[in-house]
Amino acid sequence: MTELTLKPGNATLADWRAIYRGAVPKLDDACRPKIKASAEAVARIVAKGEPVYGINTGFGKLASVRIPTSDLETLQRNIVLSHAAGVGEPMPVAIARLMMALKLASLAQGASGVRSETIELLEAMLANDVIPVVPAQGSVGASGDLAPLSHMTAVMIGVGECFTPHGRFPAKVAFVSHGLEPVTLGAKEGLALLNGTQFSTAYALAALFEAEVLYQSALVAGALSTDAAKGSDAPFDPRIHLLRKHRGQIETADALRNLMAGSAIRESHRVGDERVQDPYCLRCQPQVMGAALDVLRKAADTLGTEANGVTDNPLIFAEDDTALSGGNFHAEPVAFAADMIALAVCEIGSLSERRVAMLVDPALSGMPAFLTPKPGLNSGFMIPQVTAAALVSENKQKAYPASVDSIPTSANQEDHVSMAAHGARRLIGMIKNATAVIGIELLAAAQGCDFHAPLASSAALEAVRKLVRAEVPHLDNDRHFHPDMEKAIAMVRSGATVKAASAVALPSISGPA
Repeated sequence: MTELTLKPGNATLADWRAIYRGAVPKLDDACRPKIKASAEAVARIVAKGEPVYGINTGFGKLASVRIPTSDLETLQRNIVLSHAAGVGEPMPVAIARLMMALKLASLAQGASGVRSETIELLEAMLANDVIPVVPAQGSVGASGDLAPLSHMTAVMIGVGECFTPHGRFPAKVAFVSHGLEPVTLGAKEGLALLNGTQFSTAYALAALFEAEVLYQSALVAGALSTDAAKGSDAPFDPRIHLLRKHRGQIETADALRNLMAGSAIRESHRVGDERVQDPYCLRCQPQVMGAALDVLRKAADTLGTEANGVTDNPLIFAEDDTALSGGNFHAEPVAFAADMIALAVCEIGSLSERRVAMLVDPALSGMPAFLTPKPGLNSGFMIPQVTAAALVSENKQKAYPASVDSIPTSANQEDHVSMAAHGARRLIGMIKNATAVIGIELLAAAQGCDFHAPLASSAALEAVRKLVRAEVPHLDNDRHFHPDMEKAIAMVRSGATVKAASAVALPSISGPA
């Protein structure tokens, strides 16, 4: 595995993406003095004996209950065990790793009062690929992602289960086999570990990284569809987009124009084509996809800031031994970012499905009905388009903003919550749906271009068509369609489609890889 030096408070989106893809974070040693100072400040606060929320009191609605010093370790253990109350399927390991790394970076900024040995255990778990089994449902996205982060923390004290390179095991068994020892949590540590937005942020970041592949793949498929339909590249003229001034629109138009540059198919109908304008699904790609790009970049900016923040409560200021109770655990920024990603993903898939629908309609495409040489005897792409439509409608239902919902919890102490957790958690499923739509479009566009032989598309798009045809032959007569679709979907999901067109630089959402 690749090792990555993690600079708490200053990590880049490229760092988080690398961790999501498998890099192992190692804390920059420069953060160690702040960690030590923060833990020492908590010890001094405890020694004073004055009631301080989260250190020697109960939690939430029970904040007024004073806890004796002799019970502080029990208090921290109890909050972890009682709050580990999630349900549902476990988090995907890659997202759980990212959540752990986000928590590591937050604690290491020296504002949480957590001891070095506790932080080092979290770091060692990541290094050894010992990843807690974390049920994915149970957070409302305020007062932190309490339930999922408690499941993470429970493993650190020897309770629960872990995924390891050798399988799924009880925490204590996994620890022994990897030379790790559970930690006994000190004052403030349990609360610091289970309070924060790292669960929601991890899911949202993972979706952002997958959405980048989706967006770029949709550009490639859209350009290929434009050529298949003998569409015009005039709507991608930079003069149009410079007048409107949106950065995403300008860059998207540039990418589409460059993807089609040199296409013999395009040149074949430049003169004498009776059509005046293309349908919106072709003509307005820069406007729709560019707007999606701008929204995704705004979400990236928000999530990059959130990932570098400290979001537990209370926060410790070692310079004067102050513990300040606030609301950084409220995940409203993450909820808004997740909703933005959902809207963009929904629209990317929706525009792609419209291109598929256009290609299979002979009145619009000028090609054989449903892209089959023998329509009637063969159904061709009839039902793949139906599948794409079903997936798009499913995404429309899922795209309803999560952030507008709230429900009071903790005896009305936590009376407004963000719903960031399920707002972020739905995104991976939405991206899978949209990825399938792009995969279907890729097959339809390649089939459409086949009808224009011997004319070829651009070098970049021909490389994409070659990739498709290496796995999926031209459809002459009906055959079992599902395997073809699975292969095309895999090309999109893996980024192979984008790589095939790499001669053309495509806009990025989250910075260089």
